[in-house]
Amino acid sequence: MGKLKFKYGNTLPLYILHCHFAYYISKLILLPICFHKTQTLKHNLINELVCVCVQKVDITSRAVLDIMTKTTEYLQPNPASRARLSMINTMSKIRGQEKGPGYPQAETVLGDAMQRFGHELGEESCFGLALLDAGESMRELGEVKDALDITVKQNFIDPLQNLHDKDLREIQHHLKKMEGRRLDFDYKKKRQGKVTEDELKQALEKFDESKEIAEQSMFNLLENDIEQVSQLSALVQAQVEYHQQAAEILQQLSSKIEDRIKDMSNKPRKEYIPKPCMELQLPSENHDGGINSAKSPAPPLDQPCCRALYDFAAENEGELGFKEGDIITLTNQIDDNWYEGMIHGQSGFFPINYVDILVPLPH
Repeated sequence: MGKLKFKYGNTLPLYILHCHFAYYISKLILLPICFHKTQTLKHNLINELVCVCVQKVDITSRAVLDIMTKTTEYLQPNPASRARLSMINTMSKIRGQEKGPGYPQAETVLGDAMQRFGHELGEESCFGLALLDAGESMRELGEVKDALDITVKQNFIDPLQNLHDKDLREIQHHLKKMEGRRLDFDYKKKRQGKVTEDELKQALEKFDESKEIAEQSMFNLLENDIEQVSQLSALVQAQVEYHQQAAEILQQLSSKIEDRIKDMSNKPRKEYIPKPCMELQLPSENHDGGINSAKSPAPPLDQPCCRALYDFAAENEGELGFKEGDIITLTNQIDDNWYEGMIHGQSGFFPINYVDILVPLPH
């Protein structure tokens, strides 16, 4: 698989489009014919109105591109999770699988941790029961956040993407065509005497035609910006609904926890009763506080492999989890950030910075 080169996925063409707009602004503004009041032609080639329209279209183009990027970062703030999600979806496409899991919402991750430890503490623990309640509510918040992501993408990001890919790109095409015909007319005008009057007139007519089409396309975009206002309204409405649902979930959770506090306060305290001491055989602890257990022998270092520097928990389908000190057989390097390998009969991918290479992969 190729390296991930672009920070914003498929937005590089949009950046190139913005560069084209900036180029045409400089060309149009700097045209001397815009500022000469002594022109004898019936129509000015580039008037002030066109320059203003091009500037506004360029600002619109840059605004749309930057707001799309910032909206994605607002919805999915963890850049590492975004990169991992992009890599997983790419791997799924290569393998012909369905689209991978969605963005791991922080609320869902927190809820999973609360529920896991709540189950471990058991129903006899007041704290454990409260963790179960809180974990369930956090998972609900994660689902509401997923719904916000989908709604904003459909009603805000996708329409802006379509505006950039269709309308703004079409305007760029008209401006490019107009610029070419302007250069052709300037060239023929400088060669007066060698170019017939009909050829010069025809060049001017073609330029006027392109100029009118470009002006019309820019005018339509700027006059119909109510569509962008409606899309912005959809973003705000989606946020309002999300925060209303989130507030309702948290209010219900707050009531549950308050009820548990009251119930536990009304229960009589248990007294500690010491039990007779018996001979105990406690397992020895290792240096990091864990219980020693028999480890599987490390594989021979005659094939590409690495040693885990830290624990890595597989949170998404296709990832390979392992513990610190595990020896992992390397099978492939996905990109600059991910390896693919095997351990205990399981295969999957994992981050490069979690391991120390013992035997590198062949180039």
